[in-house]
Amino acid sequence: MGFLDSLFGRTKTVKQVRPDRLFALTTAALDLQTAHGILTSGEAAIVFQPLATGDFTQIADDVESVLRGTGEETGTTIERRDDEFGYRWMVLKDPDVDDQVVGVNAVMESLQAGGYADRVLCAVFALREAGVDATAPATSGRPIHLVYLAKRGTWYPFVPMPGAAKERDRERELQLRAVLDPLMPLEPELDRWYPLWGAPLG
Repeated sequence: MGFLDSLFGRTKTVKQVRPDRLFALTTAALDLQTAHGILTSGEAAIVFQPLATGDFTQIADDVESVLRGTGEETGTTIERRDDEFGYRWMVLKDPDVDDQVVGVNAVMESLQAGGYADRVLCAVFALREAGVDATAPATSGRPIHLVYLAKRGTWYPFVPMPGAAKERDRERELQLRAVLDPLMPLEPELDRWYPLWGAPLG
């Protein structure tokens, strides 16, 4: 998976990325909903490469435990999934985008504090195009994934082509770039807009 590492900005030394670049989604989400009919699907995930060390395992377990505890108040649920490439996904389910961002940030900050910032690849937030029907179920509407590159502090849209296997709608992604550009720091290098096939999101 060195190819993925290079695309997502893996380096030996990870510089500090300001958290406000992640939290840009909390303000952008309101504009996306009111002006463009794009809503959250109620799911987000952070993906990282775990280490088989007691220290790393303890940090990951501790932050998961904290998220489960706070989830009793916020309504956030969390699932842990390991994929075929050895990466771990922490999937957060919550209808509130703010809660999703706070949860993802908590995982990032815990790993960073433990010296494992280089293990984080990205975070993914699942959205949908509801159009004028904002009351439609969260599972309806065309899916849009907003991907946050943790090491670069940048975003990009990933739009799977409906009904097609591993085909992306590049035209729609470029349209969304124009929409998102005033709202959040976008990734300027299009070759880093990697398609996250198989992400465990609805």
